[in-house]
Amino acid sequence: MGNLFCSVQVDQSTVAIKESFGKFDEVLQPGCHCLPWCLGSQLAGHLTLRLQQLDVRCETKTKDNVFVNVVASVQYRALAEKAYDAFYKLSNPRTQIQAYVFDVIRASVPKLDLDDAFEQKNDIAKAVEDELEKAMSAYGYEIVQTLIVDIEPDEHVKRAMNEINAAARMRVAANEKAEAEKIIQIKRAEGEAESKYLSGVGIARQRQAIVDGLRDSVLGFSVNVPGTTAKDVLDMVLITQYFDTMKEIGAASKSSSVFIPHGPGAVRDIATQIRDGLLQASHHHE
Repeated sequence: MGNLFCSVQVDQSTVAIKESFGKFDEVLQPGCHCLPWCLGSQLAGHLTLRLQQLDVRCETKTKDNVFVNVVASVQYRALAEKAYDAFYKLSNPRTQIQAYVFDVIRASVPKLDLDDAFEQKNDIAKAVEDELEKAMSAYGYEIVQTLIVDIEPDEHVKRAMNEINAAARMRVAANEKAEAEKIIQIKRAEGEAESKYLSGVGIARQRQAIVDGLRDSVLGFSVNVPGTTAKDVLDMVLITQYFDTMKEIGAASKSSSVFIPHGPGAVRDIATQIRDGLLQASHHHE
């Protein structure tokens, strides 16, 4: 219908290329324009000024001989003031951009090891952007931004990298666990040593208290009962304690104590042994 009335409409964010008898005439901006086809004027085509994105997947090899797929994302647009160059100088700008991306990536990545390639993604993207900017500006295109969105090594390489990382983490965890167990054992040993020390102090105080009690009993009995010797008093105390012990053993239904040997004659032997031990302890204390 527009051709019938010799008019044409150009949409927003788009320019149109007007030719006269096959020769470039002018760039039509957005809006309605007169196009007298009867005078040789025609519309050669449209050129969008919107931001476009091209994702490029490039396979290359790193310095340590690992094949990777590098995915680059290029954002570009045609410049309105260079619409002539963008329309006439390039038949397929996407193919041209892809070729430059391949060239820069395959020149940059082989200089880096795999780990360095991951760390220097921004440097690779900057190199691609600089090269594209220099090349595509001559054709009327602006490179807005270039991103390296992914670096994909072979599946076996990724699995090996994950296993290496997992092994390193397990080694660290094992060291931490061993260190924790070491600390626990040290603290347990320190606790046992302190416990044994305090137990020994308690036993020593208990024995000293027994010796002091027996000595006081012997002295008090000798004073109150004239004619008795310390040996007589000690024998009496030991016999009393002996019978008390036998009574407790007999009263306990689940007692596992055994008093060997048992008999009247054994009491004297036990008394002699205990008396000698107590006298030695008392002498040592003095």
